[in-house]
This record gives sequence, C-alpha cells and structure tokens, in this order.
Amino acid sequence: MASAKKTLIVVESPSKAKTINKYLGNEYKVTASVGHIIDLPKTKFGVNIEDGFKPQYIKIRGKEKIIKELKDSGNKASQVLIATDPDREGEAIAYHIYSIMDHEKTDVKRVEFNEITKSAVDKAIKSPRPIDMDMVYSQQARRVLDRIVGYEISPVLWKTVYRGLSAGRVQSVALRLVCEREQEIKGFKPEEFWTIEIEVKSETSESFKAKLTKINAIDKNKFLKVDIKSKSEASNHVQNIKDSELFISLHSTKEVKKHPVPPFITSTLQQAAARVLRFSTSRIMRIAQQLYEGVEIHSQGSVGLITYMRTDSTRVSQESLNSGRKLIDSLFGKDYLPEKPNYYKSKKSAQDAHEAIRPTYLSQEFHPEKLKEHLTVDQYKLYNLIWKRFIASQMKSAIFDKTVIEITGGNYLFRVEGEVLKFEGFLKVYGENLQENEENDENGDSKIPPGLKEKDKLKLLNIDPQQNFTKPPARFSESTLVKELDKQGIGRPSTYAQIITTIISRKYVEKNENKLFATELGETVSSILVKHFPKIFNVKFTAEMETELDKIATRDDQYESVLNDFYSPFKIAMENFNSQKDKIKSDLVESTDEKCEKCGKTMIARWGRNGKFLACSGYPECKNTKPIEEEAIEIVKEKCEKCGNSMVVKTGRFGRFLACSNYPTCKNAKPIPLGIKCPKDNCNGDVIQRKTKKGRTFYGCSNYPKCNFVSWNKPVIKTCSNCENNYLLEKYSKAKGNFLECPECKTINTLDKTST
Repeated sequence: MASAKKTLIVVESPSKAKTINKYLGNEYKVTASVGHIIDLPKTKFGVNIEDGFKPQYIKIRGKEKIIKELKDSGNKASQVLIATDPDREGEAIAYHIYSIMDHEKTDVKRVEFNEITKSAVDKAIKSPRPIDMDMVYSQQARRVLDRIVGYEISPVLWKTVYRGLSAGRVQSVALRLVCEREQEIKGFKPEEFWTIEIEVKSETSESFKAKLTKINAIDKNKFLKVDIKSKSEASNHVQNIKDSELFISLHSTKEVKKHPVPPFITSTLQQAAARVLRFSTSRIMRIAQQLYEGVEIHSQGSVGLITYMRTDSTRVSQESLNSGRKLIDSLFGKDYLPEKPNYYKSKKSAQDAHEAIRPTYLSQEFHPEKLKEHLTVDQYKLYNLIWKRFIASQMKSAIFDKTVIEITGGNYLFRVEGEVLKFEGFLKVYGENLQENEENDENGDSKIPPGLKEKDKLKLLNIDPQQNFTKPPARFSESTLVKELDKQGIGRPSTYAQIITTIISRKYVEKNENKLFATELGETVSSILVKHFPKIFNVKFTAEMETELDKIATRDDQYESVLNDFYSPFKIAMENFNSQKDKIKSDLVESTDEKCEKCGKTMIARWGRNGKFLACSGYPECKNTKPIEEEAIEIVKEKCEKCGNSMVVKTGRFGRFLACSNYPTCKNAKPIPLGIKCPKDNCNGDVIQRKTKKGRTFYGCSNYPKCNFVSWNKPVIKTCSNCENNYLLEKYSKAKGNFLECPECKTINTLDKTST
C-alpha cells in the first residue's frame, strides 16, 4: 500500500525548519531553501530596460541541488506551503520557489506568521493564500533599481578613481551623511562662552548650588538668557553678583510622570542594542534572526523566542497584551499594572504589516534568567533587552516629585532643579541606564536640601565662573546613524545593518571607538557622486523613492511606471558625466614636489586599490610607482631590536607607527606604545593600540602572545581608590561624561589631568 502524500512546507533556513517541524505531525515535511534560489547575474547587467525593466534571473551558483530537491519534493507532495519570512523579501523568495514548481502536479500556496509558535504555525497552515504579486513587484523594483545604480555608476568610479570601487543607491546616501558630518566637524569654529555657578545656603539649610540662567540687563520686567562671551564680561557679572542680595524668588514642587517607551521596532532595536550593548547593527540583526528562528531549549527542543524582527509597527496583539499583564502582576504586583493596556501609535509611514518585536512566550518559564543557560552570551543580552522593553511598555509610569528653585539677586536669576523618585513604575524593569537620555537639562539634576521656602535670604558661599567653548556636532555612531536614516526615511529599517556594513567594508568609512569616520577615499567617492549625480544621491529624493517603491506594494503605482520615472533623468545624468569623465579624473590627480628617481619627471599622487600612491607623470613611458610615506616626523629614544638603529615615527595609510631609521635595509616596524606599561604583574611590555579585523580599536600588550592583557577601553596607570588595583579604564557615557572605572571592583574614580 502506497504511503499517503505529505504537505511540503518550505522555509528559508534550516534552523527555522527545525523549530517548525517539531510543531507538526507526520503528515508534514519541512525543508529549507536556504535563502534566495535565483537572482540577477553577477557578471552582467541582467535587466532588460527596453522590455519594461524585466529582470533576467538565473539560478544562484551552488543552489542547483537545493532547487532539484525542492522540485522533487514538491512533485511528491499533496500540497506545497511556502512559509518564508513575512515581508517583501520573503514574498519574492516565495514567488521564486513557486515558479519552479510543477503546478499541474501540486497545489502551491503561501502562508505567513509573525512568530514561530505552535498556535501561530497551526493558524497559518489553516489560512493559505496566493502569492501577493504586488509585494513581489515592489521587492523586484527595489532590486532592479539598485542594480541600475550600482551597475551603471560603479564604472564611473572605475574611470575616475580606480577599478573595483562600487556605488549603491542607498549606501552612497548614507556615506554622504557621514561625509557631510565630517566636513561640519572639520569646518567648525568653536565660540567662547562663560557659565556662572553659585553655592549658597540659608540660615537653616545645608549649602546647594545653582546656575545663572537669565540676566535682567535692560527691561526690569524681562529677563534675557545668559550670553557671556568673554572673561572680562564674566568678571563684571561676578562682582555684581557678589554685591547683590540673594533670595529665593520661586520654590515649587510638583508631581511629574515619566511614561514607558513603546516595544521595539527594527530601527529602535538597532539603536538601543548598538548603544547599550555596543553591538554592531549586523550583529544585532544576526542574533535577532537566531532568536526568531529558534534556539535549542533542552526540555523543549528548538523554540522561537521573539516575534519577527523586521517591523515598523508598535502594534501588539490582544493575546500578548493579556499575557504580558498577567506576567507583570505575578512578578511585580498590581501596583505596577495600569488599569488598561498601554497602546502606542506607529509612525505615519509605517507599513504596519507585523507586530512590534516582543517575546513570543510571556510566562515566568521564559524569563531571561530562566533561559540564560540555554543561550549564548549575545543571545541572552539581546533577548533580555527585548524582554525588558516589552514588559516595561505595559507597566505604569514612573512618578517623581520635581522641585524648582529660582534665586534672584539684583539683575540676576539663578535656577536649580531636583527630582525625587516617588514610584518606580516601568523603571523597575527598563531603567535609566537603558534609555536614550536626549533631553539634557542645562542645569542638570541637583540635590536640593529640605527646609527652603520662598523669600528666604541666602548667603553666598562661593561663585564659580567657568570658561566653555561650543562643541562641533558629534560623529555618527552606528546607533545615531540608524536614527538619522530612520528620521530621513532613507532605506528600510531591515536594510540599515547592510547599509552600514557595506560602507565600512568598502573602506569608505572607518569605525573607531564606536564612532564612524569618513576616510579620504570615502570623501573622494562621495564628492564625485554628489557633484555629478546631485538628484540621485540626494537625501530627500532617496526618501521619496522609498515611498514610490511602497506604492507598488499597495497598488497605488505600477512597477514599470516607477522605474521609468527614475530612469529617464538618470540616463541624462549618466550622459553628462561620461562627457566630463576625463576632466574629473585629471582633477583628482595631485602634483607633488618629488621627482622620479628613474626619469626625473614630477611624481603625482593617484588612487589605487590600496589607497593613494606616487606615480611618475611620465606614464606610460616611465612606469615608476611607490607608496606615499610621510617623512619621519619624530625620532624616538627607542632602538631597533633587530639592528640597533634609532626608531622613528612615520605615517602610513593605517596611521602612525614606529619604523627603523635604517629602512629599507632594515624593515622592522611596530605600533607606537601609549607610554603606559602593561599592568599585568611581572610583565615589562607596553600597552599599544590595535585594531580587530573589523576595524574596532582595542588595547593590548606589546609582549603578546607571551602576555594576554587586552582591553576594549584605554588603561590608565592609576591606583583604584577602593580596592587599590594598579590600573583603571578610561570610559565615557552620556550621563557621566569621561570617567575612570576600576576593572576589578567597578568603582568610579575621579578623572583628572594627570590621569589622561
């Protein structure tokens, strides 16, 4: 007797297949396509523009076996259900799988679910649907558009800079943001300003401090904001304040609430995890994918722990709201539970296709601490962050008593604010250390002594004028770049990680101490693209293009129409560029004072695959080239351990380094020590700055591998005030600024000039 045919379920990844398989009976077979099975060719354009921008898809190399297995399994199945990810990329993969099936033999349908749980899988299987071709065309339009830009503009860079460079429709706009920020920083001119702080006390209170906020300079009834530009101005104000009688003109205390934040969406997850966990965006999305597809829990097998991580909606199902509220009640009690669930509005531009990112199982059994032993360190950290954010989103607001005191003295108004926490609310779970503290009160949050009241006269104990200078805008971190891309509507949240990874891997941007720096190559590429394709790589145009692509999915526009509207002006821009390419290339050539040692002609600086180099201007008759190396700028006391000659400081394409002065006879070179001896006992090595393969800076011992000292933070040779450990680590946070932390006892130590 022949065995009954099974239903074939196709997903993208083997881990996802494993998780789903355990929820289904023997009448189902679950297999994986391992991502896309067809794509545009790598070696040719692959888009027929004349035939309505028709893509010429081919089988991806190495996928022939998988495609054959999918076909064979589909022919033997009673039904094929394609359960790829619930987004446009997943819909496109589903369509490609659908296209290879024999529809005369097998019924092929699409199913989707937002979380990998038994109930979600069962529900999806009962509600199969046809492939959504509007979503497929929307994804295809994006793919074709990116191919047009990349395939036609990349050769622009080959002809003007050097062969092998590439441009991307969205990545190049992200690069533009980084480069423009770099130019702002380089062109920034600091302006001097002064602040004045006083320390006062009443007859009955302890002393406290307040900052000068307003000056009544002209109209006695109107105070103006402080604007002190020089030391002489500050000195005049200090003397006037000393001559004034100070008293409390306002003392108010009111209850204020701090409301919980919404559960994560893709962009906010990337921002928070990059900032709090110091993960790269690509690492965040990789770990989130693992948590979504399934993690091995010994007693239950593979379990999906979070909902789909590519979403722009803060919406949450009623079932999960109810479960979350029950969990909050059992963990923290009814005092922390609002009368009704908290609801959050998504952005107007949100597609709202899926729920917010949340834990799939809201019970004590799936508390992060209960699962810690089953997760990798990274998985635990990210799951814990997602769990806390969702639970906090359904808790009561935190309540503070906020006290504001204003002090008047003559023509001067001082202000001090302080908050006292009355009720933790959601902060019990998602504390201040996890939040983005963007609203920095200029007066800070100070300790205000009790017993003060209006009209109290105050005694001036100290007055402190401080010189300050305005600061340039901060360089982007991965977190803040994601925030900017999201704010400007550039790309989709699901692509942010790939965008950032791409501009770093192309060496257009370097990541150093969590900040993104535009390289000289990146600035050169960006200037060419922005100057000659001002519309294509315009922030506003790129955002509008995303809207047009979205319209295809919602049937508000047509595939061919959107691409035609883009391609017509693009073609004109390409023609204009090609007519100027020789001039653009010559403009990039830099003359030098150096002469060619082979023919005597002037050497010029040109771009090559490994950066800038010197080449003879007599090319092709003279093909002499050599690397650009700045002359030694400093001779150091250290001797070369290989030949005994002095070491000198040189600068190469990776920055400053120590090299033997007897080069090229002796080619010894090494990193520059930081002037800090290795803190490890019985080690005479020096601490040096190094970089990982991905460009992240860290500090290690020059005696590696004999000594294994390593730190992500710069060590400072200073004894801890608490445990007397012989070194501290230099750290920074938005709340504390620069500070020193003991790596042993975690005590915060004072940062002074001798420390740095």
